[in-house]
Amino acid sequence: MLAGEAVVAIWNGIAPETREQFYQWHIHEHMPERVGIPGFRRGRRYIAADAATHPEFFTLYELDTMEVAKGVDYANRLNDPTPWTKATTSQFRDTARALSRVLLTRGPGAGGAILTIRLDFPDAALADQRAAVEACLALPRVTGVHLCQGDAAASAVRTTETKGRTDIQEPPSRFIMVEATDADALAGVLPDAALAAAGATGTFVRGTYRLEYTRTKTAFAP
Repeated sequence: MLAGEAVVAIWNGIAPETREQFYQWHIHEHMPERVGIPGFRRGRRYIAADAATHPEFFTLYELDTMEVAKGVDYANRLNDPTPWTKATTSQFRDTARALSRVLLTRGPGAGGAILTIRLDFPDAALADQRAAVEACLALPRVTGVHLCQGDAAASAVRTTETKGRTDIQEPPSRFIMVEATDADALAGVLPDAALAAAGATGTFVRGTYRLEYTRTKTAFAP
């Protein structure tokens, strides 16, 4: 299960020449800073597990409540980025960021791989989508299933950190996450036909990622 009622989910690529800079910044400054914000419980970073997955990185922050995502402590960090943050995020590519409520979270724990599916569906299809997602728990080596609802207004707020950036894409309105022990266990999970049969519409953006780094709660250090 997720560690809270809300998440900040970020999909992004990085310019190849700043890849090592990204790793140093993300491990030693960015994730400790974010998980140090009151109400942030845990951060996880994943990397694409196959050539079909784009963009390359997926980062997930688990929060106490949606109010934390829209609160002053998080906003203060977004509006006072460090020089390292500004230099690194200027090299991001194909970034989508969703501040989201957790509608469903089930399972015995975090896995070493995660499938993300960005999609949309009408409210009338919510029960069918929940049932389809929850049914994945019966699959071999699946450790967790989650369904999230993006807050479009909160996700779209521009801050000092995002000012002038052209890499930012429209955030997903809803997304599914399925965790498993390994990427092979996620092959064929929730095919497009099954999602459509449960009422999903539009284009489904799928990605399979493997876990690279986890950061648990740290002291807040502005």
